[in-house]
Amino acid sequence: MYQKVVLALVVLSLALTFSSCSNVADQNAANKALVTETFEALNNRAYETLDQYMATDFVRHSQATVEAPLIESLEAFRAMLAVWDGALPDAKMTLHQLIAEGDLVAFYVTYAGTHTGPMGPYPPTGKEMSLECFGYHRIENGKIAETWVTWDNMATMAQLGLLPPPPGEEPAPTEEG
Repeated sequence: MYQKVVLALVVLSLALTFSSCSNVADQNAANKALVTETFEALNNRAYETLDQYMATDFVRHSQATVEAPLIESLEAFRAMLAVWDGALPDAKMTLHQLIAEGDLVAFYVTYAGTHTGPMGPYPPTGKEMSLECFGYHRIENGKIAETWVTWDNMATMAQLGLLPPPPGEEPAPTEEG
């Protein structure tokens, strides 16, 4: 009798363990799908649909966004996107990697576009830029509640010709001379 009880407890324990692993894997897959759909909506400029994917009190942290290092609502995020669309109207994000663990989804994307509108104090350069972005989202109640994101502003500025060339390099010739 004792052996049957022990065997039953072992089987029950294994079943609960596998069930728990399955639930975690399902939740990670759902969180990755949510992030993927959000990037698709952003690329399609479907900003009116973002409330399906993001919390209304969404918070975005980004030291790289000098003009708005902290966004504290979905509406403020939409306003920031409108400004970026004015500067880089053809910009797209290419999703390279997602890693999900619990309520966090890490991402690696490339953001690329042509600088045809004013960007902060900088007039349009007409140049293309491509930058690598890394960050992660925190998911709460099936929506993105918080994001941390970063990229290399110096590399971006250099691509747009908004920085002087490094010492020892000659600037590219212009039409004027």
